[in-house]
Amino acid sequence: MDITGLLADWSQGDEDALAGLMSLVYPELRKIARKHLNRHTGPQTLESAALANEAYLKLVRAHGIRCETRVQFFSLCAQIIRHIVVDYARQRGNTKRGGNVVLVALDEETMGNPLRGTGLLALDDALVLLSQIDPRKGRVVELRYFGGLSVEESAEVLRISPETVKRDWKLAKAWLLRELRRDNASITGR
Repeated sequence: MDITGLLADWSQGDEDALAGLMSLVYPELRKIARKHLNRHTGPQTLESAALANEAYLKLVRAHGIRCETRVQFFSLCAQIIRHIVVDYARQRGNTKRGGNVVLVALDEETMGNPLRGTGLLALDDALVLLSQIDPRKGRVVELRYFGGLSVEESAEVLRISPETVKRDWKLAKAWLLRELRRDNASITGR
């Protein structure tokens, strides 16, 4: 059976369809997890397999989720991965303002700026604030940064043009970087 058929069956409550779906998409889910974890600097204690497995378990526990396409499914996975990674950072006792902070590399490929060593929790806080101000831009960041979706895939999920995704992505990156610099300046007193 194809992904679309399995998604339809799963949306109707067929738990066996999720198992079939995961066998088809698990390698991609693992790739997304690996890509996301590679952005973190410093010692890694969370592995891509564990992150993908935790995402799978959250999907298994969820009931009544509606995903009609492969891209919508990976959009859902992006949200789940973001929450798992942020929760993991919080559970490890990481704080925004010091301690054993999980650092995220924001480089040209991921965020378009050489700012490095940004705390994951600070990034999540900034993203929450951005999402309150402009939910669509927040979703673009979540889909592109946490989910690894392309411009075209993000446009499909959000039902907007690829040009709008590119514009939102550019503006969201600039806004987030400004917020992260402001936060960093308040921490260092500069």
